[in-house]
Amino acid sequence: MKRTATWLLLSGLLAAAPVHAALDVGAPAPDFSVQASLGGNVFTFKLNEALKQGPVVLYFFPAAFTQGCTIEAHNFAEATDEYKSLGATVIGVSTDDIDTLNKFSVSECRNKFAVAADGDGKVMKAYDAVHDKRPEYAQRISYVISPQGKIVYEFTDMSPESHVANTMRALREWKARQ
Repeated sequence: MKRTATWLLLSGLLAAAPVHAALDVGAPAPDFSVQASLGGNVFTFKLNEALKQGPVVLYFFPAAFTQGCTIEAHNFAEATDEYKSLGATVIGVSTDDIDTLNKFSVSECRNKFAVAADGDGKVMKAYDAVHDKRPEYAQRISYVISPQGKIVYEFTDMSPESHVANTMRALREWKARQ
């Protein structure tokens, strides 16, 4: 009951949030290094290292195990193989602690992609992804970052439904221009 009440409060506050400014297309993507989990295994995710392998789809989500974030994680998990076929790495970021994200990476991300702990909010701040009304949470923002470290696409919407389709389309369009 307590978890349901918390979720209802969080989802109501997040859904009522105004549109938030994000980094502009063409802007340099701030480099970062964070503790992450993939399939319950903790490692250090370094953006600059991931970009050496190809583009990165970086998405921010408010809180693990909430309804919208679970839907979004399932959607990204289902699309991970297609992202990989395009040479892209997917990483989700929230202010959840690494123990929570360890569980989330297994159950909701289905061992398909990494999620990272940004407990101090530095990465959120660098990407202008801090929630307007609840700064302890991230705004739901997705970025596509080129291997050259530039933002090639940004999408902000508190609904989890369109992030995968939009980042996938942007990634394909970027790839076609290369």
